[in-house]
Amino acid sequence: MLLELKDVTSFYGKTPILQNIDVGVEDGHCLAVLGRNGVGKTTLVRTIMGLTTRMTGEMHIAGEEVTNSQTHERSAAGVGYIPQGRGILPKFTVKENILLGTFARADNQRSIPDMCLELFPYLAENLDKRAGTLSGGQQQQLAIARALATDPKILLLDEPTEGIQPNIVQEIEATILRLNKEVGLTLVLTEQHIRVARELSHAFVIMDNGRIAERGVIGELTDEIVDKYLTL
Repeated sequence: MLLELKDVTSFYGKTPILQNIDVGVEDGHCLAVLGRNGVGKTTLVRTIMGLTTRMTGEMHIAGEEVTNSQTHERSAAGVGYIPQGRGILPKFTVKENILLGTFARADNQRSIPDMCLELFPYLAENLDKRAGTLSGGQQQQLAIARALATDPKILLLDEPTEGIQPNIVQEIEATILRLNKEVGLTLVLTEQHIRVARELSHAFVIMDNGRIAERGVIGELTDEIVDKYLTL
């Protein structure tokens, strides 16, 4: 497993939000984290990134224990993160936003990786444009490019298609698929769109009340499971 969590409980303040989480992601695979709003999907990726108050249990990246590592140390170990809402800096230019990602690199490279510009021609042609003037889909491209600039082994994507126009969703999907299949990145994807999860993922877990309620390879994500845990 490239990423593995063993018996992880994660806290905001003194309150446990996730409890007894066991999950692993194989190198080169995409794991879909599914569930209704408020069940712990975002907290799971924030826990992997080291952004909750504390965690107990164990976490390993490529066999190295990172349980007590800080967020910047996890970034240097190869974890990239695209938060819900994208988190771009609107007054910074496209170029400045992407370059921010390079400060998490272990090799101290401070230039925009060629892959970022190849994947997103619009960004390459508008490096001096302020990020706040971009559309939602373009901002999501920018958030992905910034995460790629960290040189990740694992990319965490929290609701990457949320708030995106349907025609742009397909572009984001195609980019995510390319990152996984061609670039070989391991992905953890929180998603509410079951179709997207089925098309992009190798395996799934379903969160319910801070715990993992179901798991399996993506072909085992039946309509019955969807109706039980995901239908509103």
